[in-house]
Amino acid sequence: MPSLAVSPKPRRGSSAVPARTRSAHRVETDRKLIVKTLILVRHAKSSRDDPSLPDRERPLDGRGRQDAPTMGKRLAKREVRPDLLVSSPALRALTTAQLIADEIGYPRKRIVVDERLYASSPDDLLAVVCALDNKLNCAMLFGHNPEFTEFAHRLSSEIIDMPTCAVAEFRFDAKAWADVAGIGPVKVKLDAPRR
Repeated sequence: MPSLAVSPKPRRGSSAVPARTRSAHRVETDRKLIVKTLILVRHAKSSRDDPSLPDRERPLDGRGRQDAPTMGKRLAKREVRPDLLVSSPALRALTTAQLIADEIGYPRKRIVVDERLYASSPDDLLAVVCALDNKLNCAMLFGHNPEFTEFAHRLSSEIIDMPTCAVAEFRFDAKAWADVAGIGPVKVKLDAPRR
């Protein structure tokens, strides 16, 4: 019969995990606590059927109403769970946010509408991100081109275009959202309805 090697019981007050492993575990735990994830979503395809509508009131077209839930389902499958959804006040952006929120289990009533996401600039978008509450680890912003593509490209040269309903995800090793202004992301992912 083979003998079994038995580790000695740890002394009271000591850890059964070797010091080297404890140290690696602590670093890994610390890393998890300081990752900030920013997700940019360009609104889904909108309708231009009614030229009398003000730009802010343009709705999604049929394809846009299909694409937004599709992207939401992809995010849900990856278990993406934002702490905060922030949308431009434009109807097409807010509707995109609502349709994606439905798929990922985020309450529509908690979506924050921020005027700074409409007719903005990459600098404006960066200011919104830097001002986020540091208790939040994952924030999802909904807005428009060209500023979303320009901002995404500024964060990572890997992204050169965000088609309608594209989702760009950036992970930063950062303790505070303000740190995003001076560092590059450690991971970048871009997804779109027609990839």
